[in-house]
Amino acid sequence: MRIQGAAEHGWDHERMDLEQIGREIVARLAPDAAPEVGTWLLLALAVALAAVVLPPLWRPTRLAVTIVHELGHAGVGILMGRRFTGFVVSPDMSGHAVTVGPRRGIGRVASTWAGYPAPAIVGALLVQISLHGWARSALFVALVVLVLSLVFTRSLHTLAAVLGTAAAVGALWWWGSAALIALLTLAAGVFLLLGAWRHLAAVITGGGRSDDPAQLAQLTRVPRWLWNLGYVLVLAAASWWAWTAVGPHLL
Repeated sequence: MRIQGAAEHGWDHERMDLEQIGREIVARLAPDAAPEVGTWLLLALAVALAAVVLPPLWRPTRLAVTIVHELGHAGVGILMGRRFTGFVVSPDMSGHAVTVGPRRGIGRVASTWAGYPAPAIVGALLVQISLHGWARSALFVALVVLVLSLVFTRSLHTLAAVLGTAAAVGALWWWGSAALIALLTLAAGVFLLLGAWRHLAAVITGGGRSDDPAQLAQLTRVPRWLWNLGYVLVLAAASWWAWTAVGPHLL
């Protein structure tokens, strides 16, 4: 009886721990109050701009832009009925995602097109979220996406990159204060938005036959410059949407 009682006591204690963890998780999924905008807004913008403009910072941080770019290909490919089989992020920070389906058609075109707009759209969404109290909830969604994407990594470098990013996001989501999470989410959103422009500028000025606009031109016979123009318009729209949240606090 004594052993049975000890076992029951241990089970009750473990159940209480699980319930406590469950309550903590639920609490971290709920939205926070909209953050009070002050000097931290300028700090977030300065950090994001520095990460994009300064080469020593851009070289390692552009990995985030590449990951979102490749997951953009994958996400739209899945929505269009294609099968996502994996993606690779190379040590030079380039990458590619593979979706299986018809070699031509709207699904192939949509999944090929989605890479360059993805960081800008996600970035603008993070900017909006960070200023409306949903930053912690967004971090959880990002964490789930990163953990699920681990299954589709196809190189050790890609696995390490995604795992490291997921660990950083998870630590911030669990331990970060509401103010810190809002600050870093805003900085991440602006960084992805500016990084999307930098990636697009690179492909417009020096892209090759394997880049997305060239592939889209081959798939559709629509000129490459027209696809690039379409990218510019989408990134401009995302930038305007982000500005509608940030601008009123700066003017």
